[in-house]
Amino acid sequence: MSRVCELSGKGPMSGNNVSHANNKTRRRFLPNLNDVTLISDALGKSFSFRVSAAAIRTVDHRGGLDAFLAKAKDDELSDKALKVKKEIAKAQASA
Repeated sequence: MSRVCELSGKGPMSGNNVSHANNKTRRRFLPNLNDVTLISDALGKSFSFRVSAAAIRTVDHRGGLDAFLAKAKDDELSDKALKVKKEIAKAQASA
């Protein structure tokens, strides 16, 4: 399972551990990923995603999964999230 957020595209970063003696060794900063079930209002279905804590706050701030995906860039979304975005757009266009 990759350590990449399905909604924001946030992934691992690299940096240094710095000791008291100022020795530097490489390390990885991993995103805070959580398994979350989000509900689409347009489709009336729930979807499970592996999402960073920051993306969960952004989804809440924008007013839910539908509004978040409508504003999100396609290149940041995972294949699964992109399919959901297209389903939601199709449902909103027909309604």
